[in-house]
Amino acid sequence: MTDRHPSLDRPVWHALTSRQADLALCRPHAVRFRPAVNLFAAGADQSPESLAALGEFAAGLPDNATMGLVEAAPHALVPGTKIVSATPIDQMVLTRLDAQDRSIGHIRLGAADVPAMLALTALTVPGPFFAETYRQGGYIGMYEAGQLIAMAGQRMRLPGFTEVSAVCTHPDYQGRGLGRALMEAVIAPILAQGEAAFLHCYPDNPAVRLYEALGFRYRTTMTYTVLSRDNAFSR
Repeated sequence: MTDRHPSLDRPVWHALTSRQADLALCRPHAVRFRPAVNLFAAGADQSPESLAALGEFAAGLPDNATMGLVEAAPHALVPGTKIVSATPIDQMVLTRLDAQDRSIGHIRLGAADVPAMLALTALTVPGPFFAETYRQGGYIGMYEAGQLIAMAGQRMRLPGFTEVSAVCTHPDYQGRGLGRALMEAVIAPILAQGEAAFLHCYPDNPAVRLYEALGFRYRTTMTYTVLSRDNAFSR
């Protein structure tokens, strides 16, 4: 699937210039999600103008904050930044769901659930999750004894594709199939709208077996680059 759907090679750019423009901060040659939503940014291309615009976003980062790029092509250094990490990640796409159709009594998650969502993601570390990440949409979860024990949701949405993200289960409740059931519930309406689902994961993530069982297939290897402000450069 490597050569199909080239918009997926640059998902941040295509999400923030289309279906998630309401969550974007924009410059003439670059966009980024609002910092309270998530850390991802993208330039229009890798021209000097786009790199400079990304550098302006980075210049506004607080100390210890980071900005993320997710691209298929290697990315040129952004002025005024330093690379914290540059990690290969697999991008997987699903067009047909192999569902078990198991109901677990999940609920829609929203602003009132943010403290519980932040606590669960801090414990399980499914990926960056901030106070307004839930605004990306589609978050569902399951509570037990007043505690959020599992959740899943959506992250980037671009024409024809919606990313599945933040799939996590409290360690005390793993092995009950909650993650699969929640992923099925997130993916089903994506497919019903005539879209495909996609996700990103580290190649050595044991959850790849679950993703493949659901119907996800490897598309290509992306690079997830985390940048911080280069204080030496800004002085």
